[in-house]
Amino acid sequence: MFRIIAWLLLAFYLLVVGLWPLAAAPVGLAFSGLVVIGGVIPGPVWLLVAVVAWLIYRPTTTPATA
Repeated sequence: MFRIIAWLLLAFYLLVVGLWPLAAAPVGLAFSGLVVIGGVIPGPVWLLVAVVAWLIYRPTTTPATA
């Protein structure tokens, strides 16, 4: 029984170690692309977008009741 579990663990380990870089590569490339796009847009534009988004979605206050 122990031998079967050991072989299964070895197979699982080799599967994870072998497939992890292949599975992580597209995610890393996607984040790199987002960073490049974010770096192309100037900082003041990001600030303007943040202010406009805050003005559109700012929390509303309710008037106090007496």
